[in-house]
Amino acid sequence: MELRDIEIFLTLATELHFGRTAERLRVSQARVSQSIKQQERRIGAALFERTSRSVRLTPLGEQLRARLDAGYSEIMAGIDEAVAAARGQVGTLTVGTFDAHAQEIAAVLDLFRQRHPQCELRLREVLPSDPFGGLRSGRVDVAVLWLPVREPDLVVGPELFTEPLVLAVAPNHPLAGRDRVEMEDLGDYPVVHPDGPIPDYVWEGHTPSATPAGRPIRSGAPVATLAEAFAAISAGEVVSPIGSYSALTRLRRDITFLPITDGPVLRYAPVWRSTGETPLVRALLLAAADAPAHRGPAAVTMPG
Repeated sequence: MELRDIEIFLTLATELHFGRTAERLRVSQARVSQSIKQQERRIGAALFERTSRSVRLTPLGEQLRARLDAGYSEIMAGIDEAVAAARGQVGTLTVGTFDAHAQEIAAVLDLFRQRHPQCELRLREVLPSDPFGGLRSGRVDVAVLWLPVREPDLVVGPELFTEPLVLAVAPNHPLAGRDRVEMEDLGDYPVVHPDGPIPDYVWEGHTPSATPAGRPIRSGAPVATLAEAFAAISAGEVVSPIGSYSALTRLRRDITFLPITDGPVLRYAPVWRSTGETPLVRALLLAAADAPAHRGPAAVTMPG
């Protein structure tokens, strides 16, 4: 079976439509049909069930797809690596981070730029309320996200840095006069709720649904961005745990930040699409492994 025939089979197995397969591969529909028929004659059985309304894989087709898919990906990855090695790493790599977290991986980004000066490195902001949207739409190649991430279409790399949480409250809030708080205090006040497609298990790693004693933590104002969260907090509607680095870079008179003595520590790692592991993505991961270790944000100093 030729490599092109394997590509036609795998594309049709995904699209389940001869016309879309032909358009995607920029070949004629007749070429797609001919290739599938030749493969079926060679194997001696049907790989697809065809009707006037639908195309479906047969059980044998499903089995063949599972075997060929991994091998084809490895072949194409090897070709990509060879081309990249011959030309030098060129192209564009888009990295997504929360808020100002690009500073947290500055050493990684600097090392990547030094090693691959011909590559254009772009940075885009990722909204905490929609951490996977940029990856799945293709707007972002790699996103630095807090863990856990348990999505079947995404791959999680090694941990890059950690970040403790602080509690953001309005200056006239009952907690504002304290020098520190505990997670149990969150059971007494409504907290920010993300207005977006973030999975519950991901948000649970940031803001638990219950206190250590088991009391429910009430959801308050829904927000999509950090700016919206700060507006609701400063108005006294809600309180919210906030990453200490975001707090450090957003000190303001209408928000008081309090250390949380027993709060979660956010762990951040690079995440990319399982189908999008390009040579540039691997080059960024190598830079992350070789860059000096990051020590995390400094302690938040309260404005006087």
